[in-house]
Parts: sequence; structure tokens; C-alpha cells
Amino acid sequence: MTADISVAVIGLGFGANHARVLEALPGARLAAVVDSDPERLAAAVPGSETARYSEALDMLHAVRPAAVVIAVPASMHLQAGLQAISAGCAVLIEKPLATTVSEGHVLVESAREKGVALMAGHIERFNPALQELRSRVQVGEIGRVISMTARRMGAIRYPPRDVNVIHDSAVHDIDAMRWVVGGEVTHVYAAARSGLKMPVEDSVYGVLHFDSGAMASIEVSWLTARRVRDLAVVGETGMFVLRYAGQTLEHYRTPSRSGPLQGWSLASAPEEGAAVSVPVVPREQLVLELGAFVEAVRSGAPMPVTAEDGLAAVAIADAMTLSARTGESVTLGSVES
Repeated sequence: MTADISVAVIGLGFGANHARVLEALPGARLAAVVDSDPERLAAAVPGSETARYSEALDMLHAVRPAAVVIAVPASMHLQAGLQAISAGCAVLIEKPLATTVSEGHVLVESAREKGVALMAGHIERFNPALQELRSRVQVGEIGRVISMTARRMGAIRYPPRDVNVIHDSAVHDIDAMRWVVGGEVTHVYAAARSGLKMPVEDSVYGVLHFDSGAMASIEVSWLTARRVRDLAVVGETGMFVLRYAGQTLEHYRTPSRSGPLQGWSLASAPEEGAAVSVPVVPREQLVLELGAFVEAVRSGAPMPVTAEDGLAAVAIADAMTLSARTGESVTLGSVES
């Protein structure tokens, strides 16, 4: 019988959800939880006898888990990540991988030198609707991708104190669009507002250019009264509309017409394509993410979201932030690496 993979969770904000899932996840054993807040530590996984520590280094030395989930604030990812890597643990770091691409490079190189697996925690990769969308785009179901539009907005009660809305929220869609289109961003432009909710950027609109020629717009905000999480992908022969929260996907086919249009009029305008609902079976994304992480640790297979994926997302977020602050278009690679 294959032994369960021992996993520890460092940080019990959102990390409390990681601990909850790992406690019940087949093939995994929640070995320990860590948090400096005694109340969070006591409240994690009620009824469990899981070891509890206030300091990550104490836990790493005493428990020696096979894998670690790091869910502390982003400004602490570098320190916590290096500690876990030094201990020889496979590591999943919640998004963003780091607060800057330079810090991300340190994590990636350290993991590579130590020979340990490092996964970026981009949970939307495990949204069944996004997985279905990517599969259909990759097989050419809507032809060549022309453009993408992402919106992620809502009123946030407790915005993070160490990163802006780009690194905290837009990074989800940055990674999702890279994954769906299967290409890299070449340059970006962004405009933002700051000081409305937080002193850093708390509302941003950005334009991303991909090496395939596809363009993407992305709008994120901590300020809106209505919660919106969606992604539209437009291709030569149709479009998909994804609703992240509901895990739904719609396919619109571009209507075909016989003969050329003779000028423009309401009578000659193309009809709107009919929406077809794509079957998607809803699943809890965190269960899928942690299950994939644990299985990769067990088998030695590549991580389902690589450290390089996380690094690329941070580089684009850095470039968007620089563009918003300078008013200039920023070419990827010009940001300090």
C-alpha cells in the first residue's frame, strides 16, 4: 500500500481552506499547520490532532513533511519558500509566487539547485469550466484566437497590505489567458487608480499583447458593488464566455452568410450567434488543485502549474504595474529580472 504524502500548511488565512481539504484528501496526510496567530492556530481543522506550530522553522525541523503549502501574505513568500526548499520539501506557494519577478527568480533558482518541486498556486487552472475552455480553444474550435476580455471585480473588505490589485487579483486572469491561448505576452499597457481603497493600485484596466497576435483586455477592481468574474475568448469562427464563479461555459458560433454584404443596413447586419451551453461538471477547485499537487509529489511528475508559469505571471503583473505608474507601454523583459 502506498504511504500517504505528509503535507504541512504554513499560514492559516486562506490556508485554513488548504488545511480543511488536506485533512480529508485521499493520499494525503495533514502533518502540521503553522500560524503566528494563536486564535487562527486553535481554530484550524476543528477536532483534528494535527500538530500546531507558531514558527515555520520549528515545524520543518520537528515534522519534516514531504510537502508544504505556503499561504502566508505575499511579502513573506520568499522567506517561507526558501525555508521549505532548504528543508527539501516539495512546495506549493499561493499566488502570486512572489511580490516581484526578481524575488520569484530567487525561489525558482533555489528550488532548481536543491532539486525540489515548486508549484505556483494558480487555482483557476483547476476550474473545470476553464479546463474545458482551454481544451476547446487548443483544438481550434473557434479558430485562431483574436482577443480575450477578462473582468474580475468586487468590493473587498480586507485587501492585502503587501500587493496591489494587479498582483493580488489580475494575476488570476493573466495566468488563465496565457494558459488558454498557449502563448506569451510581449508587451502591456495599463491605467490604474490608487488611494481609493488602498494606497496602492486598487482599480486597473490593462491591455496585453501576445506573441500569437492575440490581444487581451483585463479589468480588475476592489471597488465595485457587483461581483464579476468572467472571461470571453473571441476567435475567427466564434467565441466562448466563461463564468468563473458558476463554472459555466457558453459557446457562440459566428453565423455564416452566403454572398457579400451590399453596404450596411439593419437588414444586412450579421445575426448574433446562438449560445450553446457547454456541459461542465462543477467541482471544488481547491480539492482538484491539492489532489494534483499531492499526486505530482508522489509520482515525481512535473507540477501541474510550474514555477515558471508563476514567474511569468508575476513578470506580467510587474510590467502592468510599471505601465500604470509611468503611463508608458512596457515590453516584457524590460522589467528587472
